[in-house]
Amino acid sequence: MTEFKYYVIRRLITFLPTIIGVTLLTFVIARVIPANPARLWAGGVKAKPEVIEMLEKKYHLNEPVIVQYFYYLKDILTGDWGLSPVTHRSILADIKTYFPATVELAIFSLLLVMIIGIPLGIISALKKDTWIDHVVRVIAISGASVPVFWLGILLQWIFYYHMGILPATGRGIAPSKTFTGLYLLDSLLCGEIDVFLDNLRHLVLPGLTLAYPSIGLVARITRGSMLDVLSAEYIDYAQVRGLKPSFVFKHILKNASIPIITILGLIFGWLLSGAVITETVFSWPGIGTYAVGSITNMDYPAIMGVTLLIGLVYVFVNFIVDLIYALIDPRIRL
Repeated sequence: MTEFKYYVIRRLITFLPTIIGVTLLTFVIARVIPANPARLWAGGVKAKPEVIEMLEKKYHLNEPVIVQYFYYLKDILTGDWGLSPVTHRSILADIKTYFPATVELAIFSLLLVMIIGIPLGIISALKKDTWIDHVVRVIAISGASVPVFWLGILLQWIFYYHMGILPATGRGIAPSKTFTGLYLLDSLLCGEIDVFLDNLRHLVLPGLTLAYPSIGLVARITRGSMLDVLSAEYIDYAQVRGLKPSFVFKHILKNASIPIITILGLIFGWLLSGAVITETVFSWPGIGTYAVGSITNMDYPAIMGVTLLIGLVYVFVNFIVDLIYALIDPRIRL
């Protein structure tokens, strides 16, 4: 465990420049590129002079750029991400309102990807060049080819308009108490099974729509990684020695897991960053819907807040993936 602790510290140190790079990029887009950022934040051409002057003073826009960046980092750390001229609330408050819905949808979709995609890839590798392998390939290709908005509308037409068994849009009933903002978890904590089932039903269609393209990708990566390990000499040696098939399969899966974890981490980062099309089709009140509304209303502070959030999410997810690497493969810690 000492090696693992040192590894965590090393990874934290190496991720610091990345985090600084993310903040520097958003700072340049928000503060340096616009001719008058205060006017954009205040509402553009409709901005009042006194509001512009107040924002210039508050965010030190008349100071040198390096001083502005220092205060920008300070504001990020203290939770002052700006004020939305559309919602008239702080950007961080808006993100806290919308982001839990996206987190819940992303976790549900990732679970579907893992439950469906990984077994499909394993079966495809074990049944190479059979009809099962060909079916999995068709699923993978269709997942990469089918437009997400078309798939979402098709699922709505089948399961809501035609069969009437699943809701088409929106989130489920809110629990009586919210602890995390994740309705499924909060309803369980409150002991409200009916609310839990209602939210689960609302998650099925958007979750499946969001997960389907990634299911094919994970199946392909799993298949390729499994085939690489199956062709390794140490697997042949283990089988010749007469080791139990379950024991051999355990080692095959463990050695094939690194590429799978990599792609799952990237997928989860993408899901958390806000699946704009899926959330729009299903009227899901997540960060993707918030981003679309911000762009439509030219809510510049909100756009920059979402941009910063997405960058930090990817950094955080990559850090977690690196830690999982180290837990699975002790060589990485060294």
